[in-house]
Amino acid sequence: MRAVSCSQGRLEVVELPTPLPGRGQLLIDVRRCGICGSDLHARQHGDQMADLAREIGYDGLMRADQRVVLGHEFCGEIVEHGPGCRKKLKPGTPVVALPLLRGGAEVHPIGLSAAAPGGYAERMLVQESLTFPIPNGLPPDTAALTEPLAVAWHAVRRGDVNKRTVAVVIGCGPIGLAVICLLKASGVRTVVASDLSAGRRALATACGADVVVDPAVESPYASAEDHGHLVSAAAAFELAVGAMDKLRRLPLPWEHVWRVAEKAGAATPKHPVIFECVGVPGILDQVIAGAPLFSRVVVVGVCMEPDRIRPAMAINKEIDLRFVLGYTPLEFRDTLHMLAEGKVDPTPLVTGQVGLDGVDGAFTALGNPEKHAKILIDPRAAATTP
Repeated sequence: MRAVSCSQGRLEVVELPTPLPGRGQLLIDVRRCGICGSDLHARQHGDQMADLAREIGYDGLMRADQRVVLGHEFCGEIVEHGPGCRKKLKPGTPVVALPLLRGGAEVHPIGLSAAAPGGYAERMLVQESLTFPIPNGLPPDTAALTEPLAVAWHAVRRGDVNKRTVAVVIGCGPIGLAVICLLKASGVRTVVASDLSAGRRALATACGADVVVDPAVESPYASAEDHGHLVSAAAAFELAVGAMDKLRRLPLPWEHVWRVAEKAGAATPKHPVIFECVGVPGILDQVIAGAPLFSRVVVVGVCMEPDRIRPAMAINKEIDLRFVLGYTPLEFRDTLHMLAEGKVDPTPLVTGQVGLDGVDGAFTALGNPEKHAKILIDPRAAATTP
């Protein structure tokens, strides 16, 4: 079968044996596979990623000198079952799967390990227990977006947003755009999107962002005071003294009123939830410095370089900082069904499609934010330019 291998930062179309499904595994025909930002990182920073993974207890992530078939955002059709499978899904069933594969006593991330080749290929292996049938005739171009949108769904859920939350998305690359889509699908009424690229800002609007700003011209937090957010220590001091002035005039003990307000969620100052979706050094400190007081910051962008923040700034503003990774199997399943039921429209994300021979050029094309966000691979297509 044909596949694209990555070694020493080079992408090359190669002929590989068709893999044989092991116990509990399925062989699928790949219909579409998305190119993820993690793939771009893996090509250039494979050894850094592997060293980091080793520190947290996994020693099988790809290294630069290995030949690895990338691709963990995929959909396909079942070809064959391995031994020990339940076989509830028949050959020919369109499916998506979580990108994890059990090999012997270990589990490996598909597309990021030499032990689990990914979707930049005509065929690949997936774990039967992590495989889901694609409902409602969802087309492959959309079904292949289940994985990145599940990442966004997990981030949105970790943000603890509600309809009245002001959500601010910093960076409108593929993951930022996916976060915007899921915020709007969750009913969030005010989504502010910020990106230096005019092309990405246009895509943010297409994904449903209510306010789109160029941070070189306007702060994404410019309307914070209009939304009732505290933007200075002086405002926080005034709120504290003013609240106590009013509470002390009540006939009831003020501490009882405060406790009731706490239980109702009314004692916490209003604050935005900010999704950092850039992942380059310096951005997180900029977010902390610019954000209103008491903001919740959800870090979705993957920064591969050492970075610095000022903890004292975050402490004085009482910033709630959360880091996110991946998703749960339930979040993955629910994302697939949101797509199939039309609750999420991710079509603005897809800006191009190539065959295997066009993968190297697609990586280059993704370096231009004015033209591309998400490029899909159709392993049987002839297209060489997205």
